[in-house]
Amino acid sequence: MSGIKNSRKQVEQLVLLALLTAVVAVLAYFGGFIKIGGLASISLTLIPVVIGSALCGPWAGAWLGGVAGAVFFATADAAFWFGLSIPGTIVTVLIKGAVSGLCAGFAYKLLEKVNQYLAVIVSAIVCPVVNTGIFLLGCRLFFFDAVQSGAAAEGLSAFAYMIVFFVGLNFVFELLVNIVLSPTILRIVNIGRKQTKKQGTPEQAEES
Repeated sequence: MSGIKNSRKQVEQLVLLALLTAVVAVLAYFGGFIKIGGLASISLTLIPVVIGSALCGPWAGAWLGGVAGAVFFATADAAFWFGLSIPGTIVTVLIKGAVSGLCAGFAYKLLEKVNQYLAVIVSAIVCPVVNTGIFLLGCRLFFFDAVQSGAAAEGLSAFAYMIVFFVGLNFVFELLVNIVLSPTILRIVNIGRKQTKKQGTPEQAEES
């Protein structure tokens, strides 16, 4: 019975992962943006990545983040970055997506037994922070000529230029939204866990 139970749990996780993959792909392709006036926009793509990393584990988070990166290549926004460096864009986008999901999953796993709400909050913070940090590192490694020329034209340092023009207020808003939505993310995670336990109950009764 334990073998059947484990198989069913694996199937359920695969189905859930497939559903979250579809959600991430749709959000990544169509933007998943909430506009904040004319100043910035918030991407909601990282939210299902955080949910998936909590429900299915760190490697599922890495997969979902990687999917978001891969789908980005098919969008109109990718043309600008491909114009700067095709290899640099591919490496930066895929790595920042995958590693942010992976780190979010490990953060949740590490803190879950301490406090589940804390685990969700930290995971929701880690995901955009790592995502943006690796993006800035990619800018330094692959797009620095464009950064320097833009910074010179604006009279800014290279780092200030990247923060103002490449990151902007988007990161701040995304981080705040992830934190604000943490209770909702926690409810979704708990619903997923309860659903799995309910489906496992008949087998537990048979074993007893």
